[in-house]
Amino acid sequence: MAASRPLRGDWARRRVLVTGAAGFIGSWLVKDLLARGVRVTALVLERDPASPFFRDGDARRCAIVLGRLEDRRAVAKAVRGADTVFHLAAQTLVEPAWEDPLETFESNIRGTYNLLEACRAEGKAVRRIVFASSDKAYGEQSRLPYGEDAPLAGRQPYEVSKSCGDLLAQSYFHAYGLPVAVARCGNVYGGGDLHWSRIVPGTIRSLLRGERPVLRSDGRDKRDYVYVKDVARAYLLLADALEPRRLAGGCFNFGPNRPLTVLALVAAISRLMGSRLKPDIRATARGEIRHQYLSSAKASRVLGWRPEYSLAEGLRETISWYRGRLAR
Repeated sequence: MAASRPLRGDWARRRVLVTGAAGFIGSWLVKDLLARGVRVTALVLERDPASPFFRDGDARRCAIVLGRLEDRRAVAKAVRGADTVFHLAAQTLVEPAWEDPLETFESNIRGTYNLLEACRAEGKAVRRIVFASSDKAYGEQSRLPYGEDAPLAGRQPYEVSKSCGDLLAQSYFHAYGLPVAVARCGNVYGGGDLHWSRIVPGTIRSLLRGERPVLRSDGRDKRDYVYVKDVARAYLLLADALEPRRLAGGCFNFGPNRPLTVLALVAAISRLMGSRLKPDIRATARGEIRHQYLSSAKASRVLGWRPEYSLAEGLRETISWYRGRLAR
């Protein structure tokens, strides 16, 4: 696929905070930043030895702040000295949000306004903030694909937490001029995602074990699937565009513009892994939107972003990552 627009800023001179640096997407973003010579501060909940951020040694090259998003002092400490902030930390799973909405609201809503308020307290020192929202912030819409002008209409607990965080980010721009932009991604996949309930890592692990992959849905839901390296590049391009602040307050969708059903995704993984095992369709999922996919035309037009990995290319790298890690 065609490459995205090159980054413009002198990233090696920036002081960057990544919240959720030990998470799936955060660990890939940190790798990209460190490769550019960036000084990275990482706000992480705990030293999780299973996380690629710690396991690959990237944590040793970062300044670490241990703490919860709900802890205002920890968040303020992490923000201090940063000129660029990527806010990725969140509770990211639909099912746990259904089971325990309070924890999700605390992390995704309180944690977001704690982070934004800490950035506001730093005055003009913080020059770029990228808030990692989600397609789930839109809730269920009748018009597909979702454009950035669609209303934020979350209904289920996870969706509501993302809608609220998204609106908080926009509020801090409109009320206080905070240089924040919102990134709304489709379903992100890639190596390093250790949430086995998700369809890509769960399917790969099952097939490596010679087991049928389990589908919580009926498999007919249609979704975007965007490779994690493309997402990391999207966040960097969006941060680049915040100086000068012409795009502050803006919202951008990032997706491949090629939605497919869960069944089609599982079939693609199975083909690449040489498996003929049929999925075990449970159809027990709760709180899931039936069909949801994004238009990323604005990100392509304004930011010059486009996915650099096809689905097959992204899945091959992903399968290779899990083969190597799970074999150990």
